[in-house]
This record gives sequence, C-alpha cells and structure tokens, in this order.
Amino acid sequence: MQEILLVEDNESLNRGITLSLQNAGYQVSSAFTLSQGREFWQNKEFSLVICDITLPDGSGLDLGREVRESSSTYLLYLTALDGESDIVNGYAAGADDYITKPFSLMVLVSKVQALMRRLAHQEERLSILVSGELELNPQEMKVYKKGQEVLLSKKELQLFMYLLENAGKILSKESILERIWDSEGQFVDDNTVTVNVSRLKNKLGTDEISNVRGLGYIWTGKVVKK
Repeated sequence: MQEILLVEDNESLNRGITLSLQNAGYQVSSAFTLSQGREFWQNKEFSLVICDITLPDGSGLDLGREVRESSSTYLLYLTALDGESDIVNGYAAGADDYITKPFSLMVLVSKVQALMRRLAHQEERLSILVSGELELNPQEMKVYKKGQEVLLSKKELQLFMYLLENAGKILSKESILERIWDSEGQFVDDNTVTVNVSRLKNKLGTDEISNVRGLGYIWTGKVVKK
C-alpha cells in the first residue's frame, strides 16, 4: 500500500483528508506540526507528502525543501496563501502540485490518484527486466549477461528494452521505427530495423528474437521483473 505523509494543523481538515485518502486505499501518517512531520519523514518512507505551508511551529516550505533535497518523493502543498508569489515560492521549494484553500476533498483525492499513477508508471519503467541469462537495468541503462556487461549502443538498448517490455507480442517494423527512431525525427531507411535487430542478436548471443515473416519481430523468452 502506498504511504502518504499529511502535515496539516487544522484538526478537522486533517481528519477529513486522512479519511478520504484511506477510503481511496492509501496508508496515511497524520502530523499537525512541522516537527511532527519531520519526525515522520525521518523514520518512514513515503510516496507522497501533502503539506500545509503555514504551520504553528514553522513553514511547510522548509519541510518541502528537506524532502526535495533527499528524495524524489512527490510533494503537494495545501495552503490558504494564494498570491502569485506564494505559488511561485511553493514550486521553487520543490512542489509537484499546489492547492489553495478552500478546496474539494474529491479534487484532492483525484490529484493524489493521478500522482500515484504517475509514480507507479515510473516504477514500472525502472524495474529490472530479466530473461534467461540476460538482465536489463533501465535505471543504469545497462545490460548484463551472466553478470558481465554487454556493451550496446543507445538505439540497441532502446530496441532491447522495447522487445522485453512487449515479450510475446509481435512488433511490426513500423512500430519499432516509430518508437525508437521517428520520435527523434531521424531519417531512416527500410533496412534500419533489420540491421539493428541482427546486431542486437549477435551482441546478446541470443536466439530469443524471432522474425515473424511479413509481420515483424518478437521476443520469445520469458521475462520477469525484479
């Protein structure tokens, strides 16, 4: 379950937000002061921090800066400060979103869900992909075979990742070109995919990339994420 840190000194609003987020399936740690928020932050890992700015013992912007300095955790400010400079300061302090009071709890929950979906997608993209003796680490942008690094070009690595992410599916030459090359506006000829697939197979030393005549290419090996 995804963990959320809520720092809000208004007890009624804190309870309302906490209950709404829990009903939406999230685990919430509720703090009412800056010091309580800091204590939670230092002792637990959170996917999202929701923080009021005007707190009884300091500014939530300070906690936001601390969060941003040490992590990429999503940060959402709740505040009655709605001036242009206030909003600019909030984003300057690392906010991913900024909600001014009063606000709808339904809107807040919707924003949280959108942020969490984005986080889940990013985590999915960063999962290490393993197929037999081969391992692709998207975060490092490196490929290993039996623990030894296999040196691939940027395009070969992107092609390998695209095949692994769609293991068991036939990928047409057109879809491969669009995904790997056309996104950068590069001029490529009809043999680009064929040549790069051949190079990739040789470098990986694998027969798991199969050519389905007239349709495209498919990664036939089993892929697991870790």
